[in-house]
Amino acid sequence: MDNLISKFELLGLAPVKAKEAAGNKKLAPALNSIIDATGKTDFDKSTGMLLYTLATTVSKDKTPHADYVARAISAGRIASAEQLSAATRFCTKNNPAENEQSFDEACGVGVVVSEQDIAGQIRSAINDVKDTLLQERYRGQGKALGIVKKLPDLRWADSGKVKSEFDAQILALLGPKDERDDPAAAKKAAAAAKKADSAATRAQASSAKETPEPKKWEPASLEGMFAEGDISRLHKPGENPQIHPQLVEQHLRATKGKVITRFPPEPNGYLHIGHAKAINVNFGYARAHGGTCNLRYDDTNPETEEQEYVDSILETVRWLGFKPDKILYSSDYFQELYELAVRLIEKGLGYICHCTKEEMKKNRGGEERGPRVACQHRDRSIAESLAEFQKMKEGRYAPHEATLRMKMDLEDGNPQMWDPIAYRILYSTHYRTGNEWCIYPTYDFAHCLCDSIENITHSLCTTEFILARQSYYWLCDAVDVYKPVQWEYGRLSVTNTVLSKRKLLKLREKGFIMSLDDPRLYSLPALRRRGVPPQAINAFVRELGVTTAKATIDVVRLENHIRDCLNEIAPRVMAVINPVKVVLENLPEAHFEEIELPFKPRDSSFGTHRVPFTRVLYIDASDFREVDSADYYRLAPNKTVGLQGIAHPIVCTDVRRNADGSIAELVCRYLNEGKQQKAKTYIQWVADCPKAGSPVRLDEVRTFGQLFKHADPSDESAVPGGYLSDVNTDSLKLAKGALVETGFWEVIKRYAATAAGKEELGKHNVESIRVQFMRIGYFTLDKDSELSVSDIEGDNSGKTKLVVNRIVTLKEDSKKEA
Repeated sequence: MDNLISKFELLGLAPVKAKEAAGNKKLAPALNSIIDATGKTDFDKSTGMLLYTLATTVSKDKTPHADYVARAISAGRIASAEQLSAATRFCTKNNPAENEQSFDEACGVGVVVSEQDIAGQIRSAINDVKDTLLQERYRGQGKALGIVKKLPDLRWADSGKVKSEFDAQILALLGPKDERDDPAAAKKAAAAAKKADSAATRAQASSAKETPEPKKWEPASLEGMFAEGDISRLHKPGENPQIHPQLVEQHLRATKGKVITRFPPEPNGYLHIGHAKAINVNFGYARAHGGTCNLRYDDTNPETEEQEYVDSILETVRWLGFKPDKILYSSDYFQELYELAVRLIEKGLGYICHCTKEEMKKNRGGEERGPRVACQHRDRSIAESLAEFQKMKEGRYAPHEATLRMKMDLEDGNPQMWDPIAYRILYSTHYRTGNEWCIYPTYDFAHCLCDSIENITHSLCTTEFILARQSYYWLCDAVDVYKPVQWEYGRLSVTNTVLSKRKLLKLREKGFIMSLDDPRLYSLPALRRRGVPPQAINAFVRELGVTTAKATIDVVRLENHIRDCLNEIAPRVMAVINPVKVVLENLPEAHFEEIELPFKPRDSSFGTHRVPFTRVLYIDASDFREVDSADYYRLAPNKTVGLQGIAHPIVCTDVRRNADGSIAELVCRYLNEGKQQKAKTYIQWVADCPKAGSPVRLDEVRTFGQLFKHADPSDESAVPGGYLSDVNTDSLKLAKGALVETGFWEVIKRYAATAAGKEELGKHNVESIRVQFMRIGYFTLDKDSELSVSDIEGDNSGKTKLVVNRIVTLKEDSKKEA
């Protein structure tokens, strides 16, 4: 092994990478053979990396002339990843040694694309989308790069030079990034432009303010996710090799050459933040290439699957903004899968096994990873296995007494090839097929065959399925069906949470969470309930891109996207969480004014609303101190403070107390006479004016912190007591008796006045009613609220029960105390 490590280091591999490669039973011999084929022992780094890449893709049917390609790389004829990809495709159908001229033409050998040619091609492409770029600026950069990458005249150009030239020309056209490239700043600029509208236009907008257009905020384009990296170089439909040529022809007739992907969740739980990436990748790749994506439920385990999760998954996919071309189920194909299993047995590639789970593990080498041995049933006759499979189907065996196994290769270094189970016995009622079946296909058997049946062109999955790729291809070939291409990308996780359904159920059982959609969780229904906008989740996913690296991202990055989005779409209203009564002693008892306030300062597109201003009002307890200090700028005895939206400040003149010594009310003077110095600080307030519907009373305000104390609560070294010991028991805080100004009710009424809002309220989906409580945070209504369209239309706020969730803190105030 030491000799291999030294040999692999000659390619430029780091010692750790070389050791890893030498220990890989599949990669090591392939890489060793490819190095020997070159006849050389000295390589520059780029050549070495291409040889390593070739070795990672070698398989019996995929790269039949790998030695030839290796020599072409070492000779400098193949010098880029694009050329290598073309070379492997050429070799699947042709012998390059017999068709060298055709090989050179197909792979761009000898083609030189000068820097001048690169600049000219990019300049022309950018000019074609110049107007769009000037409008979208850097948000449209990904789409433009995707166009450049597809230019036929740049196919063999140095990708590094193309990217550098593209970046330089974009910079020359748009200039450095500035506030226009910040979504928040862009929206402010749009709002400022609207202020220049004519008085008539403004009046018209004002008259229609009851049902304004919902504010929109869009994440980066999907095209940008697929413009760079390996995913930008995937095969075109029909280019993937097949065991029989006619399979390609049949596939292309069925697909008409279009990309078809699928999102294949198992309906045994709620989708989580990692699935948001999978949804964007599968639906996004199809959309970016003019294709379609199916939603296919991988429902082959009746013991764990429920209709509730089926419904939730579809609703979640649509909530994120995607529409499946078809809604399909693995259970749609149970009969067809059964027939393919019979075919597998008839070809001598499947057998019925009666080994226990422990015996199978031992035969595969056990914990010690010893030699693998075939079980006593592996060589039973085809007729016997067919008869035994029929007995399984007829229910003549108990669970675990018999399984159908695939006869792959016990000597292969890949554990996925050690005769995995294809069918097992389960006496459970399937939520769709009832008790029609008592044998069910495993994921290893059903997944690739369902992909094949649906003519999937790109089977995109996460990297934990890399080893399964080999068995995926083996099975398709074994039963003589079309073989899709599997490509893997890195899984997404975030810190300070757990995603396992088993762990979530334990958290609920122990009373640490309210439900499986508790807003402190990172399932997508939980994030939706918390009020997180779907476009913020999409923005977060798209920013990360699509690579093979597994990523655990600090949840702060997700929260930043949430804030960016909410800053643009959420109206501002005043709220007091812990009310303190204020009496303005110099105003008459019946004093009443209507104050017009913007729903978002400096953005007229949000419109305005009116709130009452009266002698009695409420401020938040956090905005008053009995003992003043130099670094405190809010209200205190004999201290002046401004009220949001009010012309004059107030000064506290007295503190009245209850019998227990607590504050009953603050007596203040409204300084509306004479010239007053402008207040240094303005605080929120809510008027006491029942005739104007003020205040709007909240039944409960829920603020959430992180559910776990550590970034990885499952890390035994950091949390030796296990994830349950890491729960932050102070992660949920409840406040009763909070008050909000009437603008909040106005926001609810406007939402209910729209067709979409009325439909969502009818389904009791209230999380789209989002606001910023000024100086506090962003909030939404929780599903525990009780309000109806009739109550809203009848202006009966007093008949409702309003429960609000804090979505996220205000970035600028998250650490402020003063």
